[in-house]
Amino acid sequence: MLVSELIPAAEKSSKRLMVMLHGLGDSIEGYRWMPETLELPWLNYLFVNAPDEYYGGFSWFDYPDNMAPGILRSRRLLFKLLDDLVAKGFAPEEITLGGFSQGGLMTVDAGLRYPHRLAGLVDISGWVFEIEKLLAELSPVAKQQRLLINHGPFDPLIPFDPVKEQAQRLKTGGLDVEWHEFPKAHTIYGHEEIAVIRNFVKAGYPA
Repeated sequence: MLVSELIPAAEKSSKRLMVMLHGLGDSIEGYRWMPETLELPWLNYLFVNAPDEYYGGFSWFDYPDNMAPGILRSRRLLFKLLDDLVAKGFAPEEITLGGFSQGGLMTVDAGLRYPHRLAGLVDISGWVFEIEKLLAELSPVAKQQRLLINHGPFDPLIPFDPVKEQAQRLKTGGLDVEWHEFPKAHTIYGHEEIAVIRNFVKAGYPA
């Protein structure tokens, strides 16, 4: 069971939704700024706490060792979360799934295996776990999923070059990947990166 909080859209009738997954040691609180900053009044937000407590915040999986069991468990929890949202009236193609760092990894890991096409996947300063295994386990709709990957060469935690290579490997695997690099460390690069995220999310909801 994942703890989450729904932030309703300013446009009350909208069923468009962005689900955001935080990074290691963070929580729902780390995304309070997002609705006002993205300036998308028709977008609902669901902020989700990872399942494991971690120094005052939460974690999606053990890091850096023995990651696989936690990733598998969190993937199952995210599948259930998405299925529950669909049951509540949010159509899969109206849901954007995104995350930062660990949350970015889980976005790619779960999103490309989820059996329904989503509005988009947003991976900010994350990475891909066991990429060849992922490519072998893609859902039937994975190549219809839109994936944004943002990273920076000054990231001291998640090395830039391997992530750039992973993005290229996903592309050569037939996936729809939009890659952006910013002169940043392990963070979101202000308004410039926010604009890229905003435009990507908007493009997933054609008028």
